[in-house]
Amino acid sequence: ITTDSPDFNQLTRRRTVFYDFYWKLESVITPGLKYSQSIYEEILNAHCDKCVRWLDLGCGHQLLPQWRHAQEKVLIENSEFIVGIDRDYLSLMKHNTLKNKVCGDITELPFQDNSFDLITSNMVFEHLNNPEMQLKEIQRVLSRNGKLIFHTPNNIGYGILISKVIGKITPVFVKHKLAHYLQGREEEDIFPTYYRINSPSKIRKLAKLSGFNIVKIRLLC
Repeated sequence: ITTDSPDFNQLTRRRTVFYDFYWKLESVITPGLKYSQSIYEEILNAHCDKCVRWLDLGCGHQLLPQWRHAQEKVLIENSEFIVGIDRDYLSLMKHNTLKNKVCGDITELPFQDNSFDLITSNMVFEHLNNPEMQLKEIQRVLSRNGKLIFHTPNNIGYGILISKVIGKITPVFVKHKLAHYLQGREEEDIFPTYYRINSPSKIRKLAKLSGFNIVKIRLLC
């Protein structure tokens, strides 16, 4: 389905109706609750300025959700230098807000030591298969006073626990259909998850092993 086809436009409209209903229902059930992507965006805005050398890990075809495309462009424009890296070449080709894109792996980053002041990652760390090794590699390319900010699902949150249970009884093709309908993700845009750095205890343990000092861990559920 191409982006200008009637089927794509119809699917987009259905997805928009679904999310509009969801946001209205959420505002009634949990007033004041903030979506985790909104909080992540606020944190990025607080740390991205003209003096930052910024690397986004697993940038895929967008840094922020699709419906925040305009805000993503502003965020990137406010940073003097930003690079995105992803191992999936097709995703990089779809990324139209970043100019500097590298096809590579987090396990072996193609950058010199101390290359970046800020390293970020949005919904990627759940896919890390060897987080201790990968954190050490991130530490290598980060400047001495640099910061790592990552947004990832809470392994002990109710959403992940429910999805794990449902995942065991749901055929793969059904999960792919749901991902496409609810999130607009194609089958090639769905990757294995390991959840090896997705709880406070795991983050603290791995941070210590890889030489990071934790400033803050924020749990939303």
